Amino acid sequence: MNCLVIGGTGFLGRALVADLLKAGHAVTILHRRAQHELGRRVKNIQADRNDGQAVRAALAGKSFDVVFDHVYDHARGTTAGHVETTARAVAANLHRYIYMSSVAAYGDGLNHHEGDALSADDTPDLYVRNKAMSERALFRLHQRIGLPVVTLRPPFIFGPGNPYYREAFFWDRLRAGRSIVLPGDGRRLMQFIYVKDLIRAAMKCMDEPNAVGHAFNIANPRPLAQAEAVEAFGRIAKKPAKLVRVPREFILRAGGHPMGPKLYFGNYLDVPPITQVTAKAQRVLKFKPTDFPTALKETYRWYLRHSPFPAQDYKFEDMLLTHAPTLSPPEPVRAERKRA
Repeated sequence: MNCLVIGGTGFLGRALVADLLKAGHAVTILHRRAQHELGRRVKNIQADRNDGQAVRAALAGKSFDVVFDHVYDHARGTTAGHVETTARAVAANLHRYIYMSSVAAYGDGLNHHEGDALSADDTPDLYVRNKAMSERALFRLHQRIGLPVVTLRPPFIFGPGNPYYREAFFWDRLRAGRSIVLPGDGRRLMQFIYVKDLIRAAMKCMDEPNAVGHAFNIANPRPLAQAEAVEAFGRIAKKPAKLVRVPREFILRAGGHPMGPKLYFGNYLDVPPITQVTAKAQRVLKFKPTDFPTALKETYRWYLRHSPFPAQDYKFEDMLLTHAPTLSPPEPVRAERKRA
């Protein structure tokens, strides 16, 4: 198939382009640069996807079988209007429009199914609002003009090439013999998806007729408590995790932030939990994720080869470990969960 990847040079884009080429598809990427480093087989279209006029001009007269839309401008925000402009520009003769949304589109809460309401248009969080509104815009186009859209809602994405300081945050500290600051009791839930599994699910949507017009939760089925996740990182590195539970309120009052600069628990990994149920993806897309330890092993091997992040300043964590009150570990450590 003739495929267009909106983006194509980031974490997801590079993995997707590589797998599309391996499968024999023709690939074009649309991004802001005049050139790319993905090889001669990948065609290039230069345009800022947040500039509707530029996108329409760049795509005029071009036709694609499948479009993968997964780029989001975190600095400026990619709105529903930007997404709808792109979708309309490629709608003619299109076989599939696959949009990478996020579990964040639900806003908050546990055990979400795809039919649950997404966040409202007036949600304060820009990213949450844009993802929810973009999905609504695309499904309106599906109803009005027959846009063959599929949306995917992944949680925390990990794997080789991850530009976010998440799994590497813990491995840097574990390998240095440092204690890990665990916010609160360590029961806050996190749900993950391996990047290779997410790409496989996206490519499955290319030719699955029952996917059109649907959203899919794409994640490892079982969420992990924060303490469980850190212990899993430690097992992979053969470095048992030394967890020090610090009241979350103390961390935040001291200036800690889940996105930094006073990062204390991996990039964005200490936010109110949102979890999802993946039964629909398992049924329709035959989605079967790689087991978490195996995926972590592959990621850890990449981490050891690339050392992707610079040396860290541990002053803030040292202050927490030295001066903060600590909490006793709860029993059992594994988080309680609602039944799906």
